[in-house]
Amino acid sequence: MTRKLSETPLVHPTADVQNSTLGRWTEIADRSRVSESELGDYSYMMQDCAVWCATIGKFSNIAASVRINATNHPTWRPTLHHFTYRASDYWDDAEHESEFFAQRRARRVTVGHDTWLGHGSTILPGVTVGDGAAVGAGAVVSKDVAPYTIVGGVPAKPIRERFDRRTAERYQALAWWDWDHARLRASLDDFRELSAEAFLEKYGG
Repeated sequence: MTRKLSETPLVHPTADVQNSTLGRWTEIADRSRVSESELGDYSYMMQDCAVWCATIGKFSNIAASVRINATNHPTWRPTLHHFTYRASDYWDDAEHESEFFAQRRARRVTVGHDTWLGHGSTILPGVTVGDGAAVGAGAVVSKDVAPYTIVGGVPAKPIRERFDRRTAERYQALAWWDWDHARLRASLDDFRELSAEAFLEKYGG
């Protein structure tokens, strides 16, 4: 039987989470690996995800086998192999190349609130996925994604906007993702039944 979500993060026993912060009502499924990252309230990731050095907002929906911050190898060096920067894994008298890892960490990925990363999608280093955006299954995102935009393909390109610009801006101003748990419950029927426009008419933004 599945345990009900709560303010305490639900992390599957086979998942590996290191040096990361998980918000309330969050879930990390089977075999996922999360390191040096932040996962905002109500966000979840399904099985077999790999996330490193990322800031993920609230209510992010991350499908199975998503890779966030898939790092690059040094194409400008004589070799692509990581022995050059993970040297202490190979020799007792050598050290990891701290500057190389610092450069990687400087290209942190940011994923906004109320986002959807489709199955098997990949977000490359330094990319920002805006609030309300959706990434299609299998997409490789190499450039920033504007808020409330749907992208897909390899490399990912805009398919369409979820809402017109004005509606998207109003949703960002409303910032319903900052509502408390009780207010979300009180508004549940409206989230289910109202159109995007009617919801804004009722709640402002």
